Amino acid sequence: LELIRIDESTLLEVAEYKKEFTLNQEYIHGGAGLGNYEDLSEWLKTLIANTQPETLLPERVLASTYLARRKEDGKIVGIIDIRHYLNNYLLLYGGHIGYSIRKSERRKGYAKEMLGLALKKCESLGIDKVLITCDRENPASARTILANGGVLENEIMHEDKLMQLYWIQLKTENE
Repeated sequence: LELIRIDESTLLEVAEYKKEFTLNQEYIHGGAGLGNYEDLSEWLKTLIANTQPETLLPERVLASTYLARRKEDGKIVGIIDIRHYLNNYLLLYGGHIGYSIRKSERRKGYAKEMLGLALKKCESLGIDKVLITCDRENPASARTILANGGVLENEIMHEDKLMQLYWIQLKTENE
């Protein structure tokens, strides 16, 4: 896999990705609100706005959103959103990283690989410790986080769901 930036040239692939979630009546985690937009050009504008402090939208943090593309055939298998820092909401419920894999590509190891690539991006952003959350009812996501070094810190209720909060230490204090 490779993580690629989203731009006008990828919007058709994004539309196909979104359609698969809509057909399966699933929420797109890590899509920076993708499921809320009919007009993908408007969604792209918000992604771009949230990459710069001077254009950051209210209630948002600086973020980088990527598509996970399979190198062999160029198919988009996932989306991942990296938040550069945490606000109060993200500290409790959202974490530094949100991600999803399209249903037709699950159970193939892509989430683990995609998260590993995102953690490298976090390191390059200077993030030493990464918070990732998941619904306790999603053991596949928990396994993905654990496989990338996640340590369960806590479980809290959020919107009638028990959320698990995992931390991944990227650098030790001596590095």
